[in-house]
Amino acid sequence: MSAAVAQARVQQMLHAPLLPTLLRLATPNVMGLFATTIVIGYDGYILGRVGADALAGIALVFPLSMLMLQMSAGGIGGATTAAVARALGAGRSQDASRLAQQALLLAAALAALFMLVMLGFGRGIFGAMGGRGAALEAALVYSNVLFSGALLIWLTNVLAAVVRGAGNMVLPSVMLLGTALLHLVLCPLLVFGWGPVAGLGVVGAAASTLAVNAVATLVMAAHLWRRDGAVQLRASPWRLHLPLLRDILRVGLPASLSPVISNASIAVTTAFVGSYGTAALAGYGVAARLEYILVPIAFGFGTALTAMVATNMGAGQTVRAVRVAWAGGALVAAITGAIGLATAIAPALWMGLFTNDADVLAVGATYLNIVGGCYALFGLGLALFFASQGAGRMFWPLAGSMGRLVILVVGGWLCVHVFQTPASGLFAVVALSLVVYGSTLAIAIRMGSWTR
Repeated sequence: MSAAVAQARVQQMLHAPLLPTLLRLATPNVMGLFATTIVIGYDGYILGRVGADALAGIALVFPLSMLMLQMSAGGIGGATTAAVARALGAGRSQDASRLAQQALLLAAALAALFMLVMLGFGRGIFGAMGGRGAALEAALVYSNVLFSGALLIWLTNVLAAVVRGAGNMVLPSVMLLGTALLHLVLCPLLVFGWGPVAGLGVVGAAASTLAVNAVATLVMAAHLWRRDGAVQLRASPWRLHLPLLRDILRVGLPASLSPVISNASIAVTTAFVGSYGTAALAGYGVAARLEYILVPIAFGFGTALTAMVATNMGAGQTVRAVRVAWAGGALVAAITGAIGLATAIAPALWMGLFTNDADVLAVGATYLNIVGGCYALFGLGLALFFASQGAGRMFWPLAGSMGRLVILVVGGWLCVHVFQTPASGLFAVVALSLVVYGSTLAIAIRMGSWTR
């Protein structure tokens, strides 16, 4: 895509009708990330056929694997999209290319950090989260393979963020769709084996994830390596540019802290649920997996929100930027709320996809009955988080995430150690935490946090 095309797309974000522009930008993202939601559910389906211990083990790994995904795609990735879009909108194409280089260097450093922490301390981390016996061993073998290839996941998501910042929402979405289809075939092949291919069990699901990310990395790197693109990875020598790196980090660091806090919330909840036994842990893991599907839906709209809000704030059109945020937030809240309401009324629609174990089904159904009705506010909070990245206003997203964590820590401790409530009491605390998260961001923006 040429620089002229990129500039034309920036002008559309500034002046074209708001809702049609948002939908046009978000549609390819939503389609691509719909494939991601299928993959998240599909992995649970495949590993559910391995057994309850595998499901419980993956429930332990999920908060940390999703933390890496959210930091790379949403935190640093979102900041990269906003920085590249602002540079191109200002006509600084050379800086846009250098920003892409800085983002990839940063991705390599953070991938190494994830790998070292998880390979060195994984057993202790999963044990602290309630992992025991076969479930703990399943978590370790899956985690060791997945985080050994952390660089592939980081590169895929940051490269996609650069491409989106240049206004191209289609290529990253095509990559998501294509690699999802490849994963649907490769995952069961590597898990169960077929013909001369020996089954790897839980490890196979992690190996498939890394393989498809490698394909996406190669394709998008080749796209950005061209000399006629709006952003060119070889436009200048590769070295650190501290002012440009700060341009990414001033939004990327607080944006990355939010999923850290969010996934710490999930890890804390997982640890509390683990005190109710393996069946409860497996049931919660399956039910809460639905929330990880809501995140990609929000991300599909959120990447468009980040680009549109950043462009309008950079152009001084604050009022339009706020209108973009509310329009996107309302759309995401409607979608996630409908999903939550459906599963709250009929939890078997979701739980029955993964297991037939009566105890696991009962716990998961209870969770969705209580928490599902709050998914509209959860979706609203996620959408406004991405919009806040575009606005460069990250205090209230962090405050909302911290409020959620405090409620889970205090409320969970009271449920498990003081009042010794059944699991339903803990799930009510989870529901309250989601309400507080979404409401905090909405109230802050409504009260003018972007305009003060």
